Amino acid sequence: MKLLVTGGCGYKGTVLVPRLLEAGYSVRVVDIMWFGNFLPAHPNLEVVQGDVRDAKSIDLTGIDAIIHLASVANDPCGDLDPKLTWEISALATMQLADRAKRQGIGHFIYASSGSVYGIKDEPEVTEDLELEPISEYNKTKMVAERVMLSYADDMLVQIVRPATVCGYSDRMRLDVSVNMLTVQALTKGRITVFGGKQVRPNIHIDDIARVYLHLLEKGKACPGVYNAGFENISILDIAQMVTKHVPAEIVVTESNDPRSYRVNSDKLLATGFKPSKTVETAIQEIIRKHNSGVLRDDDRFHNLRWMQKTLA
Repeated sequence: MKLLVTGGCGYKGTVLVPRLLEAGYSVRVVDIMWFGNFLPAHPNLEVVQGDVRDAKSIDLTGIDAIIHLASVANDPCGDLDPKLTWEISALATMQLADRAKRQGIGHFIYASSGSVYGIKDEPEVTEDLELEPISEYNKTKMVAERVMLSYADDMLVQIVRPATVCGYSDRMRLDVSVNMLTVQALTKGRITVFGGKQVRPNIHIDDIARVYLHLLEKGKACPGVYNAGFENISILDIAQMVTKHVPAEIVVTESNDPRSYRVNSDKLLATGFKPSKTVETAIQEIIRKHNSGVLRDDDRFHNLRWMQKTLA
């Protein structure tokens, strides 16, 4: 079985693609490579530097299923160039879905975001709640979801709404909460927490990779939309968890980010998926990678900083 993975050189893709290869799939990765390519060579891996906005250039020959990860990731990057965000995260998704339908590709997995829910007062956020996105990033995700669901009669569509991902990847991200707070403690001895009371769902990067593989293998038995987040923890609690392993001062400042919600992933768990790692596992792994010299605080691991530096 041959897969197309867009954005496969990104933070999640760099962990997911080797898992797909280990499972016996052939993989074609298309990625613009703004942040480089950290994927190891493999006889069943083809890596193409390409732009998803140029949908016609994407080779779908022989492709059986698509995992669409490509996106301008997170709110600050989405706000940096809203036009670019809409072109990549919404319009390109629509064009790719249309081409997939015309090519007769039967399976499409779309990587959305748990942030599409916006601000919720409900004690647990389930997949049937109204979407109320508040940024360019999550607005494009909501629109792309609607586009994908319009193709559900033509192909198997599975939509994943991941929580905030944490943990080590060779294409690391140090601008997501757990990773950022851990590296702050390691490099500065001081953790800055904005607000702190906001509760956010989290998922280990190994587990989100396993979610995509799980849904791919479940196929037609699991259509539709799935939350993927298993630890609802406040930002302050994450910081305190970090200081159990790295001595550091915690400084709490005001925040203008009101998002706070608890994701319920019972629907995904009911398909037989079980998470294998935790936020604390991610913290410990990042500490080991840093202390061994493998992980460094590089500009390219901060999406906004790197985009401002290289794409301005």
